[in-house]
Amino acid sequence: MNIIKEDAFKGVHNGKPTALYTLKNKNGVVAQVTNYGAIIVSINVPDRNENFADVVQGYDTIGEYINGNGPYMGAVCGRCANRIGQGKFTLEGKEYTLAVNNGPNHLHGGIIGFSKVVWDVAGASDSKVEFIYFAKDGEEGYPGNVKVSVTYTLTDDNEFRLDYHATTDKTTVFNLASHSYFNLAGEGSGKVYDQELMINADFFTPVDETSLPTGEIRNVKGTPMDFTKPTPFGKNIDKDDEQLRFGVGYDHNWVLKHRAGTLGLAAVAHDPQSGRVMEVFTTQPGVQLYTANWVDGEKGKGGKLYNKRWAFCLETQHFADGINKPHFPSTILKPGETYQHSCIHKFSVK
Repeated sequence: MNIIKEDAFKGVHNGKPTALYTLKNKNGVVAQVTNYGAIIVSINVPDRNENFADVVQGYDTIGEYINGNGPYMGAVCGRCANRIGQGKFTLEGKEYTLAVNNGPNHLHGGIIGFSKVVWDVAGASDSKVEFIYFAKDGEEGYPGNVKVSVTYTLTDDNEFRLDYHATTDKTTVFNLASHSYFNLAGEGSGKVYDQELMINADFFTPVDETSLPTGEIRNVKGTPMDFTKPTPFGKNIDKDDEQLRFGVGYDHNWVLKHRAGTLGLAAVAHDPQSGRVMEVFTTQPGVQLYTANWVDGEKGKGGKLYNKRWAFCLETQHFADGINKPHFPSTILKPGETYQHSCIHKFSVK
């Protein structure tokens, strides 16, 4: 079990204190989160032999998160997660221009975004912590003063739950996602090629050479994107396929089967060797699978070097560039409305 030292996260960033919060349940499961970036730092869960391991990639100290973390490990991405084409969108007749920080596109809220700020702590207990953040009108180019809360809860059913809420005083674009890198064999243990994934979706949204969705919604049947049955990550990831070339592996959104706004099964990941299983449930319409294609030699916990495809992300969210594609689920948040998004990672063994 890898329990990060809370003292290693005590600090001050831009005048606000940082801290690490440790959540525990009766089964010995331990999850740790920090108010910097509302980041999930570690989740320790047992294998079939009751051996615990940390299944989330990250760092040992707050300084490493603040001074590095280019891959957004464990962070809440916003105000708008994923990509916005050309960093531009129009709302109520006005065009807005955002930072272009991923090729020709805007990614994960911009240069700072929600992932690189210190959130306030609204409350904390042994099983739950709530972080809140106030994003000002014009921050990173987005309109509206937005009040955001993220609550992390660890239950005795080995469920790690994320609940998001937000309101705005001006029409804005809003789409949060948690960007944890999972390896069910334990963080830093090598490629995830033998681990299996099922995604509860028959369709995905293809991308162009800049990883921006084209607007098409395509059936997964007969493609490397078919995870309708449990499939090892390594089975198709190196195939000569245009979508895999564009993403340098998997970096795509799947259109989930359940009705958005209701909690439904998004995906199931399984490591046959350890027996660990992670089920992902969400109220969101999509899930972005990313196989750490651009992580190479990243120094992580315990001095380990995280390399390409040593982890996977399952980011539950709205579809990328939804603001510029009217047929995609809307990412518009208006005054008087409440953004609500829940995601559960349920851990078990088989």
